[in-house]
Amino acid sequence: MSKIKAILVDDEISNLKGLELKVNKLFPEIKILKAYQKPEDALKGILELKPDLLFLDIEMPRINGFELLSKLNNIDFQVIFVTAYSEYALEAIKKSAIDYVLKPIDNDDLVLAVNKAKHVIYDKRQSDTNSKMVRLLNDVIENSNKIIIPTAKGVSFIPQDEVLHLEGYEGYTKIHLQDNVIISSYNLGKFEKNLSTKFFKCHKSHIINLEKVRSFENEGYVVLENSIRIPISRANKKVFLSLFK
Repeated sequence: MSKIKAILVDDEISNLKGLELKVNKLFPEIKILKAYQKPEDALKGILELKPDLLFLDIEMPRINGFELLSKLNNIDFQVIFVTAYSEYALEAIKKSAIDYVLKPIDNDDLVLAVNKAKHVIYDKRQSDTNSKMVRLLNDVIENSNKIIIPTAKGVSFIPQDEVLHLEGYEGYTKIHLQDNVIISSYNLGKFEKNLSTKFFKCHKSHIINLEKVRSFENEGYVVLENSIRIPISRANKKVFLSLFK
């Protein structure tokens, strides 16, 4: 995995040098892109360099650490506040910092704070990678008439003809096949936009394959192959019946 990119901000050069030495020694997986004494320069650097992790002093002239963050429209990196004043600790947490360390910096405290930040950064990278992979696969097999199903084990590729119906359940989706059910962490809406016109959303929690429909019950159910009964909402009943005229 590529290195974590970091920026250091502290108005005192001695503090910057000391923190840089500690980070380089304790965390070979972190690459320090830049160290700034002036918060104004740091703002420009953050926007240009797009770090994963920001070590930020709180007490600085002209712009303090909190004010610096408030000037950024999008904070998509992790923050570790560095301060000599313990009374700032609670406020730092309220500002959504991943953690804080007090000056003079203790190695153990620094390791704890950085490890928390690393965990969040790596999780985000994995999530971003998975999302990109699924988007790419959707583009590649868009015309292959298959459904891409991210699962706990990986990714399944199921021909749409084999799908009886899709069921939304507590944020997950159950894909019902003839003799199997696949559960995906994606919600029903993410599948809906990629299905062919042979699929019909008959209920807020159900999308059915029209080719698998065997009968309709007046009490409000569609019966599919294998005698599976799926509820149909009143709002969709008329539209559904018109499809078979």
